[in-house]
Amino acid sequence: MNASSVILELNNADVRRGGVRVLDVPRFRLRRGEIMCLAGPNGSGKTTLLLTLSCLLERAQGELRFKGRPVAGRESALAYRRHTASVFQEPLLFDASVYENVASGLKLRGVPRQELRQRVEKNLERFRIAHLAGRAARKLSGGEAQRTSLARALATDPEILFLDEPFSALDPPTREALIDDLEHSIRDTGIAVVMSSHDQAEALRLADTMAVMRQGMVLQAGPPDEIMNFPVDEFVASFVGMGTVLRGRVVSAGPDTVRVAVAETMIECVGGIEAGRQVVLCIRPENVTISAPGSHKADSARNRFAGIVKRIIPMGHFLKVQLDCGFFLSTNITRRSQEELGLVEGGSVVASFKATAVHLIPHA
Repeated sequence: MNASSVILELNNADVRRGGVRVLDVPRFRLRRGEIMCLAGPNGSGKTTLLLTLSCLLERAQGELRFKGRPVAGRESALAYRRHTASVFQEPLLFDASVYENVASGLKLRGVPRQELRQRVEKNLERFRIAHLAGRAARKLSGGEAQRTSLARALATDPEILFLDEPFSALDPPTREALIDDLEHSIRDTGIAVVMSSHDQAEALRLADTMAVMRQGMVLQAGPPDEIMNFPVDEFVASFVGMGTVLRGRVVSAGPDTVRVAVAETMIECVGGIEAGRQVVLCIRPENVTISAPGSHKADSARNRFAGIVKRIIPMGHFLKVQLDCGFFLSTNITRRSQEELGLVEGGSVVASFKATAVHLIPHA
């Protein structure tokens, strides 16, 4: 990462509550214009890290630097926060009109009246709430209130925007529409963003970089596609939706592929791990295909196994199918595919996947 592109950095962060360490982050970097998503289950430390970065939570140890300068002490923290804005899961609005709420941050900064009006109106339009300008905040729906919060935040022209699960309380259509408007606004302004979320779809949609957290630590950070396909451990693999996570042992290694024993089954994988090593095998569900026994469907996959359907779980637009192939295997199919295959729990299928579809993680 180019040092000149870094707008925010946190080194050796240690946050404690009641003497117990709740955040341990040796290094965090945010680039100008970057959208960083902090992902992880509830209690993983996402909000703690976000509040620490926004200087709203005191650190027991660690250095925060904004554009290369340390943020230390009350005065520098206040000066730093003038360059940032925060939006939380529950909209925090004043008992006033939408217009007055959006204008509030600008009034605190002493923005001249004409400029204030222009910036408020621009952001009311940006988040499609201009028609609500005179409405009382207490009469807004959840989506309208969150749009007001976002308009207020962006009206201050922050260099960094902090978002703490801002969409989690909204219904799917409202959330989708708001994410569309927010994404356009962020890309249009070029501000840097740190957002926390436990929703993988949000991370894949918005983030340039994703950091998976657990117990106050960042386990893996990088482009979302990299983390989704090449997790560093079993926890990250399960969190990012690797439907199949297995343990096995490499029994033979060739120039390009290895054979891994899982229970009584041999699985061929691409990898450079030596024979005898214990490994974790990860397979994304979309990389597993199933067919009816005896079908002659063309398939270049090196791994083919007879299996029994153990469970079929509705997941909205698709079905999650869990198989027993002598080892656990998971795949996703459409309802149309289920009908064509005549798929039922207890039925027989053939499952296949390519050697390149298996991600191997050395296991101690």
